[in-house]
Amino acid sequence: MGGNDLFTGTLELLVLRVLESEPMHGFGVGRILRESSSGVLDVAEGVLYPALHRMENRGLLSSDWGRTDAGRRAKFYALTAAGAQRLDEMEADWARFRGAVASVRRPAEGGAS
Repeated sequence: MGGNDLFTGTLELLVLRVLESEPMHGFGVGRILRESSSGVLDVAEGVLYPALHRMENRGLLSSDWGRTDAGRRAKFYALTAAGAQRLDEMEADWARFRGAVASVRRPAEGGAS
């Protein structure tokens, strides 16, 4: 899933949420997104890695080289304090957006359908 505008607009929120619990390499972030969404959020590497780099450049993530469980060398990303703050802001924005969409989707009380 890479060309969907709604998804692209929420990718930063999703990545920050995944990295909130622990540092992880990019492949792991993609795997968590795919598995926790039953395959709906199957983020292409050509979308995920540029997003990780942009977020790192903006100071939302830090990175260190390490080894995967399989012994491969990989860049592990972690949330910074700025990233945690941005996640809180985005979660609040998302809650407002979700509420607004829900109110539009509800039929008007007493109104014509």
